Amino acid sequence: MSNNTEYGKQSFEKYCEEAFGIKNVFEKPEAFKGYRVLSCTQYILGPAAASYFAELGAEVIKIELPKAGEPMRHTTPFNEPYLYPLSRWYPDKGTGLGFFGANPNEYFVGLDFHKEEGKEIMLALAAKSDLMVENYRPGTFDRWGIGYRQLKEVNPKLVYLWAGGFGGFGPGRSRASYDILGQSQGGNFSITGQPADMHGHPSKHTIWLADYWGGMMGAIGALGALYWRNNKSGEGQMIEYSQVHGIQRQLEYSLPMWGKFGIVRQRWGNWDTELSIHGIVMCGKSSYPDSDNPQEQEEGFILISAHKDADFARLAELMNRTDLLDDYASHSARVSPEGQKYLYSEIAKWAADKTKEEAAEILHSHGINCQPVCNSKEVVENPHWQKRGAITWIDDPSFGDVLTQGAFVHMSDTPPRVKWALKPVGADNHYIYQKLLGFDDGKITDYEDKGII
Repeated sequence: MSNNTEYGKQSFEKYCEEAFGIKNVFEKPEAFKGYRVLSCTQYILGPAAASYFAELGAEVIKIELPKAGEPMRHTTPFNEPYLYPLSRWYPDKGTGLGFFGANPNEYFVGLDFHKEEGKEIMLALAAKSDLMVENYRPGTFDRWGIGYRQLKEVNPKLVYLWAGGFGGFGPGRSRASYDILGQSQGGNFSITGQPADMHGHPSKHTIWLADYWGGMMGAIGALGALYWRNNKSGEGQMIEYSQVHGIQRQLEYSLPMWGKFGIVRQRWGNWDTELSIHGIVMCGKSSYPDSDNPQEQEEGFILISAHKDADFARLAELMNRTDLLDDYASHSARVSPEGQKYLYSEIAKWAADKTKEEAAEILHSHGINCQPVCNSKEVVENPHWQKRGAITWIDDPSFGDVLTQGAFVHMSDTPPRVKWALKPVGADNHYIYQKLLGFDDGKITDYEDKGII
């Protein structure tokens, strides 16, 4: 009604740029400042869930095996000690790059849950915390005497998030799970990859999709539990997030289609089963023909989206192939398997003498939605991501300049932020154990020597 008069002096773009401005993020309050989270986690799923709270301002304490740390530090390449040292106890070892992305802003302490003193420390920390996240096999912490049933005795307000493979009950509960296993049983792989009649097979995702997705889903559950505690019950609760269960939420219409028609959804490669043209096409030329890097010598790829009839007509015209409109002017004809196989092959012929950038320039000039497929180098150099803070250099207190992803969401009043990427194992033993439990330097040193912390 009065919006144009009231807000017309400032464009929406300018408003967003100022409201979410990355230059003054650290001048604003943090949504979860004052909350404490214990992250007894390993690999990606559990750490990701806890890390979102760290970006939102919570004091997240990452608890690892003393001196050596959790397995993810050791299971990935590029772990040279001069880049990202493991700990002061192992100066000749480093932390693998796979540890990045799921552990920012956290404080790092060592603690051996198997030792009686370690169990006592765990109970003492839980008594002063709001949320605990762990992703060991179901029932492991309960068996060790530090699971939810024990911790709620010392802190009834504690919210306890278990995130793991198959859940705490059911026929598969005792199975271990990793991202790739979760996607296999959850059904994701069955619809990912090239179709069988194109000599294809199921394909895994290179990134740990189930873990990062699962971490976010678990964090949402924890947010609900914290809200209920703070506004309704005054008490915590236990949350169970099953990685395999969560993958099924990504299957969209696959399940109702089977239930209604008995049809098993199939994989369809880089195209779309519901929209056409709406898929990835290979171009014939490399964007970096003079590069010595074999990865850059590869031909480029481009996503083309022209599924509306008018858009496809423009695509056919710019390709000088208006004859395609004789049989494929309607979407129902284009989206059929036979239609897609023919049309994408013809579009690939058009792109065969072009780089992905050249193809994109032509498509954009004709109003066709498209996007060259970017590699990580191109993502980093993209001015859009740089301006939005999605890709950023941080002055990490442990490692100096580190190129990393920015915060996972923009918020106008209480924005998340990335303060540091990670730390060596046990880097905050003195800070955390002195502040929370009153340990003096002598006791901390003694416990470190005994492998308790």
